[in-house]
Amino acid sequence: MTHDPFLQAALDEARKSASEGGIPIGSVLVDEGRIIGRGHNCRVQTGSPIDHGEMNCLRNAGRLPAKVYRNCTLYSTLSPCPMCSGAIVLYKIPRLVVGENQTFLGAEDYLRANGVDVTILEDAECIQLMRGFIEANPQLWNEDIGV
Repeated sequence: MTHDPFLQAALDEARKSASEGGIPIGSVLVDEGRIIGRGHNCRVQTGSPIDHGEMNCLRNAGRLPAKVYRNCTLYSTLSPCPMCSGAIVLYKIPRLVVGENQTFLGAEDYLRANGVDVTILEDAECIQLMRGFIEANPQLWNEDIGV
């Protein structure tokens, strides 16, 4: 079981996406110990190719002053893709906590090269959730990652 409450919140978002027929990736944005944004991959639900978990989380957080982003930590159940990593760098979010990067290795080198502190937890629940989804839905997963 996941013990980090913010990763648990991101996992809750991932499960919400799965329950809606979507891809089980979740994310939360944390400022000063409280969640100020949450979201999940909604590509299937909205029909939008850019509605990834991290992007959905940032949209749901709403417009924020730059100084807020620069104080936040973003939690994601899965290593962020190049698009989501670009948003993290654009808004200068300094810290990223990733549930796992075994099923998909995102743009972690890009993030680190741009000053983002990236922590990989290799959380068993995150890994199991994605492995199960990818095995059951390979075509949908490949579409999500642009294969």
